[in-house]
Amino acid sequence: MNILYIFAHPEPKSFNSYMKEIAVKELEEKGNKVRHSDLYTMDFKPVLDKNDFVQRKKTDSFNPFIEQIAASKEGTFSDDIMAEMEKVKWADVLIFQFPIYFTAMPAIMKGWLDRVFAAGFAFSPIKDRVYENGLLKGKKALMVISTGAEEELYSIGGKHGDIRELLRYINHCTFEYVGMEVIDNHMIFGAGKMSAEKVDEELNKYLEKLNLLFQDS
Repeated sequence: MNILYIFAHPEPKSFNSYMKEIAVKELEEKGNKVRHSDLYTMDFKPVLDKNDFVQRKKTDSFNPFIEQIAASKEGTFSDDIMAEMEKVKWADVLIFQFPIYFTAMPAIMKGWLDRVFAAGFAFSPIKDRVYENGLLKGKKALMVISTGAEEELYSIGGKHGDIRELLRYINHCTFEYVGMEVIDNHMIFGAGKMSAEKVDEELNKYLEKLNLLFQDS
């Protein structure tokens, strides 16, 4: 199985980085092929702007949707976007791993989605190529998420509200919108407060899930 691992955490010595490294090693040992998009290491540009296009459809005003449609047809995105799109085309599964920042994904991860899941490449509402007809139909998406706060704060009645409701909208309006099949989110709560024993427990849970999902035949 071809797996693209999109990762967003700024600290190489973090629990998230360690978990990602262990996961990739396990996936490869099970016979899967893994490619990486380590966004902070890549210094990936998160802002969708005019520089995303080496050839413009319209130069008098900037309409990202129109430019993305044209660039998808002509292959005229900037080199960094084209490289990520090639990874997406290659992949059967996309794993998105990130910590929660202000009850959302880090800006660099959102920017990857804004720029790479472009109109004409990942979806096309003009031709009704969304949801069950999305252009990334046949691929799967998994979000792997850590929080600083404990689970009760992110539950129904908790101070932060139910994080599962937030993630439901991201899954539906992003990944299902482009035609992908969504795998149940994997969540680690209170990541910065875990004991060594808890770290091992969470790592084992994640590896067990990956092995069940992605045993390459």
